[in-house]
Amino acid sequence: MSIRTYNPNVRVGNWNEDVCLQEDLLKDFLDKKDRGELLIHKTHNLMSTILRKVELSHYSDGFVHIGDRICLYNPNSLTVLSANVSPSDALEAKCIPAPCQVSSSQRVEPCPRNTFVIRSCDGTEDGQRLCYDQHFFLQTLPDEGGELYLHSDLATFIKSAKHSRQQEVMLVKDSSFKTAWKVECFDPQDRLESKGCPVMAGQKLLINHCKTNQNLSALTKFTVRTAYGRELEMTAHTELDSHKAESPSNHWVFVQDSSEVKDGVLTTANLQEQEQKTRGMPVVV
Repeated sequence: MSIRTYNPNVRVGNWNEDVCLQEDLLKDFLDKKDRGELLIHKTHNLMSTILRKVELSHYSDGFVHIGDRICLYNPNSLTVLSANVSPSDALEAKCIPAPCQVSSSQRVEPCPRNTFVIRSCDGTEDGQRLCYDQHFFLQTLPDEGGELYLHSDLATFIKSAKHSRQQEVMLVKDSSFKTAWKVECFDPQDRLESKGCPVMAGQKLLINHCKTNQNLSALTKFTVRTAYGRELEMTAHTELDSHKAESPSNHWVFVQDSSEVKDGVLTTANLQEQEQKTRGMPVVV
């Protein structure tokens, strides 16, 4: 007959080592908490840098100028062009690292992630109006933005967009002909007459890549997983409809007024009103 000489409360094995390990883990946790190195602290640091609110440029004349701070808004998908910082870099980064992918986000509040500065390619001074067919750079903000340039190049077998396999768009550190863009009228019938005319903010237009002659596109059929949720994949690809005109995925709007963003939503009423005024059409209230 076996006699039970201990109960389940008796500590057996390496119980002392287990207790010491738990105490060490707790001590490391408290040390990281005091130094602000926990993931929640790093996330808060990201929110206070890359996602902090910024003010856009606003001029009373309604035109887009060299040196303006703008957001690129796609009326079709109701999204804005944004830097897609990877989750691993997002926790440590104090600014947008290079190279960096881009996506089209529903977070339309102006911040270093989705705000760009229009830079001249031909030496035009800041404050001069941007014209159709004029080459320019799209650069992120200094400091938190990292001063990166919107870049694209021909798609190859090993270098293309992840899902659509179209021409890739990303942010790079140095400027070149691959980072040069130009504005074209979205209506093909008015495209020739609009060359050399100043660009109005709030109008639909095309952003064309100078080297490859492909238009910036926000793809509604393809989404990418980001640290900020599901967002649309961005490519440089001219998508034509049955009338041989660019589809709405290629249509963009220069937003230069922060007051148009209310409660995290971009009010398209102001954009439509401004577009109707430029065309001489009556404004529908």
